[in-house]
Amino acid sequence: MTLIKSISGIRGTIGGKVGDNLTPVDAVKFASAYGTWLKNYSKKEKLTVVIGRDARISGPMIHNLVVNTLIGLGIDVIDLGLSTTPTVEVAVPLEKADGGIILTASHNPKQWNALKLLNEKGEFLSGAEGAKILDIAEREAFDFSDVDSLGEITPNDAYMDIHIDEVLELPLVDVEAVKQAKFKVVVDGVNSSGGIIVPKLLELMGVEVVKLYCEPNGHFPHNPEPLKEHLTDISELVVSEKADFGIVVDPDVDRLAFISEDGEMFGEEYTLVAVADYVLSKTPGNTVSNMSSSRALSDVTNNHGGNYEASAVGEVNVVELMKKNNAVIGGEGNGGIIYPELHYGRDSIVGIALFLTHLANKKMKVSELRASYPEYFMSKNKIELTPQIDVDAILTAMTDKYKSENISTVDGVKIDFPQNWVHLRKSNTEPIIRIYTEAKSQAEADALALRIIDEIKIIAGI
Repeated sequence: MTLIKSISGIRGTIGGKVGDNLTPVDAVKFASAYGTWLKNYSKKEKLTVVIGRDARISGPMIHNLVVNTLIGLGIDVIDLGLSTTPTVEVAVPLEKADGGIILTASHNPKQWNALKLLNEKGEFLSGAEGAKILDIAEREAFDFSDVDSLGEITPNDAYMDIHIDEVLELPLVDVEAVKQAKFKVVVDGVNSSGGIIVPKLLELMGVEVVKLYCEPNGHFPHNPEPLKEHLTDISELVVSEKADFGIVVDPDVDRLAFISEDGEMFGEEYTLVAVADYVLSKTPGNTVSNMSSSRALSDVTNNHGGNYEASAVGEVNVVELMKKNNAVIGGEGNGGIIYPELHYGRDSIVGIALFLTHLANKKMKVSELRASYPEYFMSKNKIELTPQIDVDAILTAMTDKYKSENISTVDGVKIDFPQNWVHLRKSNTEPIIRIYTEAKSQAEADALALRIIDEIKIIAGI
């Protein structure tokens, strides 16, 4: 089953049978459900939706289907064409639109695509609103417009440039300081829209750019998830080019990873840590990340006199807690930077601009900057259980076992020990418990994971 329907949208592999994959019929069905929901949600006579896509091969096909479905519902479309997730999020409020759809499967391989759905603020929908869309799709409760009431398409390919301009105008982005630093940077755009927008941003900030996989043809040269094992080419190029560092984004440019000048990973978890360190140094305040993100953000926040809070996993949950906590910066440990001064969405472009400013101010190598932060190591594991085993009962038993520790049950079970932590979450689709641990060394993180796995197996009787 490679069609995944969730409150945040729909994603699947291209081709195959209707209802099992993301076929043209499924794309039309869910675009229809979103447009129908928007009519009920907005109550306005005439609606406008912003649409953009990443460069994956199926993009033009899915794009045409979705745009014309909205037209058929009588909704006007502002068509950004090739774009990024954060660019669409920025465009929705600037255009005073009623919603937005980004056509991207983010870090998934090329056979995948998806519809990511936004509200009038350019933010992902709440769980309740997403559930309504799934219900409309299930019932196929669509009512299309007559011939005199069809929507209209307005192409606008300027928004990547507008997005960059919005970033460069932020008070904490110091273009002159970056220009004076004369950085040389290698960019891996994974042959998607990051290959356009990231070099443009860097060149406007006076950075010498070495491009790697920046042709937006959708043929991803490696697995597009920005993890160490996928990034050997850029690591080698950073060293051979004697570059100051490397930048890697995923196909829709909402995840950001850096490569240090020595070819080593800066660490996706530390993208947010470094950017938060800079933002907090200029605008003291609170931070938020999800429960599976590094404790290093909490340490850095405390050093700046702020308050750190952890949300349930998922961008919608991070944003909700950021608003509640008045966070000045937040995000996720997968390289997702959320800077409310611009918008409430993960944005690699604002992350790059803030990181460059931070590095220019610090006047140190990227490896030295990384070494200045608290050192933590993660271990990510899972236990596969039989369908008969009650996963909730296991999580309850673990909560009881460690009730004397600092425990959160907001999202599964997170146990904060003095020197390390473990986060247990059940899968929504399989009888699996995911086990994330973090400690001061890899050996400790792995040992904690093995201990917890053994304890779960005893409770489960396996």
